[in-house]
Amino acid sequence: MGDGADGQDEVLAFLADPRTHGGEPVKRIDTHAASVFLVGERALKVKRAVRFPFLDYSTLAKRKQACEAELAVNAPYAPDIYRGVIAIARTADGTLSIGGGGAPVEWAVEMRRFDESRTLDRLADKIDESLADALGHAVATAHARAKSVAGTPWIAAIGSYIDEHAGAFRQHPEIFAAAEVDALTRASRRSYERIVPLLQERDRRGLVRRIHGDLHLGNIALIDGKPVLFDAIEFSDLIASGDVLYDLAFLLMDLLERGLRSAANVVLNRYLVESRRDSDLDGLAALPFFLSLRAAIRAKVTVARMERAAAEERGGIATSARNYFAFAQRAITPPRARFVAIGGLSGTGKTRIAHALAPEIGPMPGAVIVRSDIERKALFGGAETERLPEQAYRPEANERVYAALIEKAGRVLGAGHAVILDAVFARPGERQAAAAAAEAAGIALQAVFLTANLATRLARVGKRVRDASDADENVARAQENYDLGRLGWRLIDASGTVEETAARVRTRLD
Repeated sequence: MGDGADGQDEVLAFLADPRTHGGEPVKRIDTHAASVFLVGERALKVKRAVRFPFLDYSTLAKRKQACEAELAVNAPYAPDIYRGVIAIARTADGTLSIGGGGAPVEWAVEMRRFDESRTLDRLADKIDESLADALGHAVATAHARAKSVAGTPWIAAIGSYIDEHAGAFRQHPEIFAAAEVDALTRASRRSYERIVPLLQERDRRGLVRRIHGDLHLGNIALIDGKPVLFDAIEFSDLIASGDVLYDLAFLLMDLLERGLRSAANVVLNRYLVESRRDSDLDGLAALPFFLSLRAAIRAKVTVARMERAAAEERGGIATSARNYFAFAQRAITPPRARFVAIGGLSGTGKTRIAHALAPEIGPMPGAVIVRSDIERKALFGGAETERLPEQAYRPEANERVYAALIEKAGRVLGAGHAVILDAVFARPGERQAAAAAAEAAGIALQAVFLTANLATRLARVGKRVRDASDADENVARAQENYDLGRLGWRLIDASGTVEETAARVRTRLD
């Protein structure tokens, strides 16, 4: 058979026929670039014989190469899903067979089938704090394994996307107002030019890598209770290259655009904790541009569907494209950074309050939380929930921990992002250091100190399971004797629920 789309039809019909698979029912899913056949516990993905500006599957050789590339790219993300590349061959008697002898006439990626209803775009309303935390961990793990690539071509490419998008938007003035397109283009250009030196530095640090490239919720499946990334970009080395935060930004944008700001904030904070790269705090300066660019790409791709859409579908497509465009506008002009510090003795609920407030504070997707318990574990080389020895809590150790908190806060603020410090802040010097950091950044410190009686605090620390804090009932009792000195921070009664305390804190923040 030939290499063209007409010749491929025979293979696609063969794979769609239940008789090919021993009578098992077949579910076929077609996209612009592939056809997937789901049979029992097996999935076969065939590249369609198409050519687009960004990919070329027009010949059998190119489709084989694309299948092999897809396997190589995705196996590290989902080794239990991607099995191999298999031939569809024509036997001596002229019939087709899967993986049999004869001349290959098509190639397919063989995968283990998973429940297609369990992709996270279909489970978006089920993404709670626990799943969002697992998402951040999964992405950080994937990026830790990703190989560094030369960043110069990618840095240049994302700059060129700005004008490409503007051109596409101007073809649809009924959806994108010309003045708004011009404003977005100017703001994007300014933001890009401002962060180019930062991106070049991150490139030198090896943080431009071979990324997933298409990291939205539809390409993450929940398998055995864990998020699994799949269907990474294989058709373009350039599109599949980028800063790791640019890859993360696609997932954050998808969550935020769906109104899942709390989940997005958890993903960001878990990612930063897992990566343990202070340079990523500096990299937050690029996040508004990354989020905006990702949304603009989706707006462009979405509006392109208008050309082939049925009349009754065009209204919905236009609305979706407009929503992505509006997101790009919001992201490129973030609000000013804010600096919040939450102190209080163990068991007053500092961490819960920080997580409740963080999505609401500062640029999308909300504040970075810098928690003393986690920083202490990192400084002493311990796992997050591993109990540290007594020497990790001596005065000199405390000084190191609080110095790390203040240093990280300065980096986040310097990147134009918001930060929440979560620590006891029992000593006047610790509180003074936070105030000095705020002054150095030119940002007002918004500081609260949570209070609760001993019985409440003892009950709370006694319920902790697999938490970063090592504080137990003995620590809580000992803290009753602390001399806090003159606080100067706003006291907040934290004896009630998280919701009640968070509401009180909101009223006291400027």
